Amino acid sequence: MTVRDITSAIEELAPLQYAEDFDNVGLLVASNNTELTGVLVTLDTLETVVDEAIENNCNLIVSFHPIIFSGLKKLTGTSYVERVVLKAIKHDIAIYAIHTALDNSMKGVSAKMAEVLNLTNTNILLPKSGLIKKLTTYAPQKDAEMVRNALHKAGAGSIGNYSNCSFNAQGQGTYRGNNNSNPTIGKRGELHTENETLISVIFEKHLEKSLLKTLHEFHPYEEVAYDIITTDNVHQHIGMGMIGDLPNALTEQEFFTLLKERFKLQCIRHSTLLGKPIKKVAVLGGSGSFAIEAAKHAGADVYVSADFKYHEFYKAENQFVLADIGHYESEQFTKNLLADYLTKKFRNFAIILSKNITNPINYL
Repeated sequence: MTVRDITSAIEELAPLQYAEDFDNVGLLVASNNTELTGVLVTLDTLETVVDEAIENNCNLIVSFHPIIFSGLKKLTGTSYVERVVLKAIKHDIAIYAIHTALDNSMKGVSAKMAEVLNLTNTNILLPKSGLIKKLTTYAPQKDAEMVRNALHKAGAGSIGNYSNCSFNAQGQGTYRGNNNSNPTIGKRGELHTENETLISVIFEKHLEKSLLKTLHEFHPYEEVAYDIITTDNVHQHIGMGMIGDLPNALTEQEFFTLLKERFKLQCIRHSTLLGKPIKKVAVLGGSGSFAIEAAKHAGADVYVSADFKYHEFYKAENQFVLADIGHYESEQFTKNLLADYLTKKFRNFAIILSKNITNPINYL
């Protein structure tokens, strides 16, 4: 078992291509080829977490937050980031971070928050665009079904609840191979006309490399003609935040009591209470002020997130309630999500949930 086995499994849940541009995700320390002794899953990678990994004979730390966020220009141990990296290197411990790739996963951070609150009828609050691409290629009519089925098997042609989606049109293709060519159909140096099928399929961005490999493997031509474009279509299963319904409507006080109980909260910062029942709930783990307007437009009765600034509470505009439960508190169950996922994937390997409480904020 290597680091790559674990990271590849995580990226099935949350492909790194869906992380935000500002983020620093993936393997941060060590090599993908490192043989594993154990995996420690944490929310943050601190020195105490590295010590915990050493004590448990774990040489891979899977962390939600990246310990290296901006560039490191030196490693002298003068900051907590440098000390963590130095200690990990000294003890041959790999560090991997998933962060906003998991934020944007349909089964990620916000989905876990929704699960904790037992929300139903859940949907992505801020679905992302620019993640759906379209591949168009041309194959001899007798080979078109084989090529199309191979692309579908590799993951192309899935749209929401539908699979094996494609568009096909008949036409004629022409080509003339030079003296160095080896045409599958036709003769070198002669103009050839072939009855072909245009095959067009959409696919998710992270599948592009594997789809092109499949296309070249199953297409009969020596040179495969194709084009790929990025669409503006919104991907309903990739994006930040979730919105859903409580099993039963609650009063505001009942909802805040539930929120405190489920998320083990000491306090909640909130906007003006409106005396209205709470049924539709929007959630987003971590700093979520950027989605306030989206929650409002989606008809949420309350939006639960963290790190709202003073003036951002005004954005509720007495239309719904903003509830800031704290950054750590909103993401605290993420390490459980990752540990449970990896345990199911690797039942006979040591996946350990960190016991460290890495919340840097204290309350009196």
